[in-house]
Parts: sequence; C-alpha cells; structure tokens
Amino acid sequence: MSIYVEIFIRGDMAGLWKKTQDPKEHQRWDLRFSEIDHLPRELGQPQKFLYATRIGAGLRIDGAGETTGERDEQNGQRTSALKFWSEDSKSLIEFGSGYWKYIPVSDGIRFITWYDYRTRFGAIGRLVDKLFFRRAIGWATAWSFDRLRLWIENDISPEASRDRTLVHLLSRLTIAFVWLYHGLVPKLIYRSPDELKMLRDAGIPSSQVLTSLFLLGITEVCFATILIMFWRSRWPLWLTIIAMGAAFLGVAATSPEFLAAAFNPLTLNLTIVALAVIDLVVCQNLPSARPCRRKAIEN
Repeated sequence: MSIYVEIFIRGDMAGLWKKTQDPKEHQRWDLRFSEIDHLPRELGQPQKFLYATRIGAGLRIDGAGETTGERDEQNGQRTSALKFWSEDSKSLIEFGSGYWKYIPVSDGIRFITWYDYRTRFGAIGRLVDKLFFRRAIGWATAWSFDRLRLWIENDISPEASRDRTLVHLLSRLTIAFVWLYHGLVPKLIYRSPDELKMLRDAGIPSSQVLTSLFLLGITEVCFATILIMFWRSRWPLWLTIIAMGAAFLGVAATSPEFLAAAFNPLTLNLTIVALAVIDLVVCQNLPSARPCRRKAIEN
C-alpha cells in the first residue's frame, strides 16, 4: 500500500535538485503542499521544516518534518530521506517517512519517490485512506512530478501549468455540459416544439421528425461522453467547431427566424466555438499523472 512514483526528466542534476530541495521552489510545483519553510538548522542536526496544505474554505492542514539523511554515490546517484508528521486534528496522516532518489541516465534523470504513512482516526481513518485518500495523494504526487518535468524540459512554470489546467477543465466541462443538456432536455425529455419545427423546416418528413429528434439527442449525449472520455484529445474539439458551424448555417438557411430569438443559435454556437478554440490552445503540454510509473521495476 506504499506510494511509489517515478518519472524520467530530461534535465541536469543541479537543476532538479534545486527545484526539489529548495522549499520555495518545491512548493511551486507540488500539489500536496501550499507552503514549505525550512527551520534554522543547527550544526550536525537534521534539516527540519514546516508545511501547510490549504484544503479550501479558509482551512489548512499543518505539519512538520525533517530530512533524515542524504547520500551521494560514486555513480552520481543521490538520495534524500525524510520523515514527516502532523499534530493537526484535521490531518488524516499522523506520521510517515519516505525518500527521493535521483538516478542519472544517458539523457536525463530518473526521479523517484517512495513513501508510506500511518493514519489517525482508527478504523475509519484506515477505511477512508484505502478507499479514497491514498489513491488521491498518489495521483497528486504523479501529477506534480509531471508538472515539475514540464517546468524543467519545456520551461512551463508551475503557475502556468496550473492556470492552463483550470482553463482546460472549465472549457471542456462546459462544452460537454452543453452537448449533454441539448441532447437530453429539448430533444429526449421535453421534445421542444422549436426543435421539431427546425427539423420540419430542414425538410424532414413529419412522420420521421420524432425519430430524427431522438437520434439527434442520442448523438449529442454520446458526443458529451466522448469529450470526457477523450479528455486530452483535440479531435473532439475540432468536431465541435465543425458541428457548431454546420448547425448555425443550417438554421440560418432553413429557420432564420430563430436567429432573432433569445438565446439563439448564433450566440450559443459562437460561444461554444470560442470555448473549443480556447481549449485547443491550452490542452497541449498539460501535466498528467500518466507519464509516471507507479510501481517499482523488479530486478
């Protein structure tokens, strides 16, 4: 049940070490922490630190930790071990330990972390950890590692990665919701008279209008699902732009009176096209947990 995350980064050891060991750099890319501060270090003593994680609604979880050892090997490999704990009653994690390992290879570095922890709240805490929390924090670690990779390899700052991810999230979810709503509500559930009229105006025989409306509704619901399933793909966005343009031209040619209505096809379709273009711009080079290995290679 321990957490293992590994990623390959095309970069140099000095740059990676600084971005992971300097607390001000570390807190910029690691989704698990909002603040990290080193405490004054006494000679011969471990480096102690404080950390905080904001969880929303003005709440935060505080904790502490210390570096338990660093090792440099002759082959250039470096290891940094640490332990961490939290006396905050809101924290599911009570105590944990782990390490970071930096393994130079021919064209970059294998950056690895392993850690495990003990939960509080007894059996309930262990159940929450097993069902949800451990998966979530493992994903957050992997996503953060890829955000670090993009920073080093492509010079995309962690803040830019965060903002691009939020824009992608809002754009993609909004487009999918519009497809889903217009497939379900006016077509499958209520069979809007306006929808029926536009189909008749388009030349659909009256005997086939209801069937055509049903098929259109199913198609739009399926397309909403595709937008979510293919979360990082660009082709559903191009199809959205084409479909919105074709739908507008169709309505303008056969039912132009609807262009003067409130919430008309012109404003709706133009908005969706704009959101699709925005998503096309930001959906490349987004951090993802997928490039990370989640299990150690067995020798």
